[in-house]
Amino acid sequence: MIIAVDGMGGDFAPDSVIQGCVDAVKEFNIDIIITGPENLILQKLSLYEYPKNKIKVVDANEVITPNEEPVKALKKKKDSSLVKALNLVKSGEADAVLSAGSTGALMAGATLLIGRIKGIKRVALAPIMPGKKSPFMIVDAGANVDCKPLYLLQFALMGKIYFENILKTVNPSIGLVNIGAEEEKGNELAKETYKLLKKTDFNFIGNVEPRDVPSGETNVVVCDGFVGNTILKTYEGVASTIFGMLKEEIMSSFKNKLGGLLLKSAFNKFKKDFDYTEYGGSAFLGAQGIVIKAHGSSNAKAIKNALKQALVCYDNKVIDKIKSEIEKLDIDNNENL
Repeated sequence: MIIAVDGMGGDFAPDSVIQGCVDAVKEFNIDIIITGPENLILQKLSLYEYPKNKIKVVDANEVITPNEEPVKALKKKKDSSLVKALNLVKSGEADAVLSAGSTGALMAGATLLIGRIKGIKRVALAPIMPGKKSPFMIVDAGANVDCKPLYLLQFALMGKIYFENILKTVNPSIGLVNIGAEEEKGNELAKETYKLLKKTDFNFIGNVEPRDVPSGETNVVVCDGFVGNTILKTYEGVASTIFGMLKEEIMSSFKNKLGGLLLKSAFNKFKKDFDYTEYGGSAFLGAQGIVIKAHGSSNAKAIKNALKQALVCYDNKVIDKIKSEIEKLDIDNNENL
């Protein structure tokens, strides 16, 4: 498998990206093409021992930043590390692309450069999140703020296939985010989507209230990107706040420090369970190629695990399965739905 990696994407690029790539080729025996300023990338690579034939460099001298308008940036900066990486997948020279850079630009590139799977109306961002019972997936988590019921139906299908293959869960449960559990609750989008999901053979468990999402009882949580991104950022913010408050409280007195020391192993396990680097990245589902978005603050471990996620997706033929299953949906693909 060959993965194109945006060498200049992310807060700690290119150092964390390069270290993650080196660790990945050693552990997973994959081939990587890193895009970025050739001299800089080669200089950084020279600091590591690795199979030299497993990593190649494609020169790219521009960088797309998160504050740029995505579509304009893709058109204007054709020599950027992100565009060069996306074009490697488009041309068939790579099987997947990974970037820790601009989410908007990566999403636009997945749609405009790589292209959508035939029949798929929108590419969706699908992060895997830690939950109390088990990890869960949110789809869509921010790529599409305005959706139609058909889009959400397709999100559910793609999330189901990805969850089955990446987390090896048979017949994962699917829930629709809503303000109440009753079928008649919510806006028109939620009501109409509920009707569509009921007609499928998915393991659809009905509406799920946001307060129940973190439990992990529902494997695939379906919603439009506005709602999904709000859940995602609230979840991250609450987790960060709790960890911060807990640390301050433990350090506030000798007695609390002693108690914290006794509970250190429990705290470490809890922190590990909620560590985003264990999952590495989020997939953009619906594109013709494998597209993985790593967190902007990804360290080498997160980059390595994001590359592993791309490999598992490739080995399990997730793209081919989505192509096959989208044709079987017993629903008229009418844009008005």
